[in-house]
Amino acid sequence: MPVHIVVMEGDQTGQELLEEAMRVLSPSVIRFEYTPLYFDLSLENRRDTQNQVVVEAAEALRTHGFGLKAATITPEGEGDVGSPNAMLRELTGGRVIVRTGRRLPGIRPLVGIHGPISVVRMAVDDAYGAEEWREQRGDDEIAYRTEKISRATCRIVAEFSFRLAKRMGAKVFGGPKFTVSPVYEGMFKEEMDAAARRHPDVPYEPQLIDATYALLLGTTGESLVIPSLNRDGDCLSDLVMQLFGTIAGAESLMLAIDNDMEVRAVMAEAPHGTAPALQGKNIANPLAMILAGAALLSYVDDPAAKKASRAIYEAALGTVRAGVRTPDLGGSATTTEFTDEVIRRVEERLDVWEALPAI
Repeated sequence: MPVHIVVMEGDQTGQELLEEAMRVLSPSVIRFEYTPLYFDLSLENRRDTQNQVVVEAAEALRTHGFGLKAATITPEGEGDVGSPNAMLRELTGGRVIVRTGRRLPGIRPLVGIHGPISVVRMAVDDAYGAEEWREQRGDDEIAYRTEKISRATCRIVAEFSFRLAKRMGAKVFGGPKFTVSPVYEGMFKEEMDAAARRHPDVPYEPQLIDATYALLLGTTGESLVIPSLNRDGDCLSDLVMQLFGTIAGAESLMLAIDNDMEVRAVMAEAPHGTAPALQGKNIANPLAMILAGAALLSYVDDPAAKKASRAIYEAALGTVRAGVRTPDLGGSATTTEFTDEVIRRVEERLDVWEALPAI
């Protein structure tokens, strides 16, 4: 069956890094044929189309199942076009966001971290999209926010976390602040505990979210999977990425998962923003965006796609190990120089693998 990948263009440095990733994903490089479907999700075009382009991209993602997205600007003004990511999650049924910090060869991580740490967060609800308002009380002003989570999403995030931990050989660690919020956050803790009972072979160490932050700084190096609420996971994943050396060191995946735990759509992106200060300077790190492409290919049910995915992962991390690094990792390579080296290594690996007999 022909594979179509929905390519969502973005803003500023985000767009520049998407273009670097697409160089790596060229069919002539990865030896896997697919059809890219481009949608311009730049702020200008979202305003011009009143977000219709986001609706069309979401429809294509639902239809074809695979998407690669550049970082985009979310304007702050009330009544503006808002967050395209939030719209894409809502329109595609996105339930889970996964970000995995991993050791970058040759880069010394902070504290005792060694094994990978995956943050599995709710992709919807919680603090995002909450109803907010203010009321005047005499000389004071009171701000309110009404948040919600669903048991179905709690169950999917918890179950996905335990399945991921089993594949990684990791411990499920952390959790919400259920002692302070036994009704709201307690529901998520209930589903984590239920998933633990379904997976007795997976190590499970629940912690309150504040203790989770503190204990991460004293980790002994074991692999962890941390299920989290939407906002907790957003903050936590940035910390985890930086513990391994850079926020540009790993990909972010949004998964549309149904109640039977079947993945219906995958959207891959970098976890960082549009980095306007780096635009046009050719020094931004394209690693996360390149790895996003590799992660997306791993979900394609085709041996050639999975081989390409592995080749990209090995080539990108091997490039870092060889000392070809952008300034955020202490190197002097430009964005394009880094990508050029990744492409060279991808092609080299695929050539070597073709020459080897099946083992």
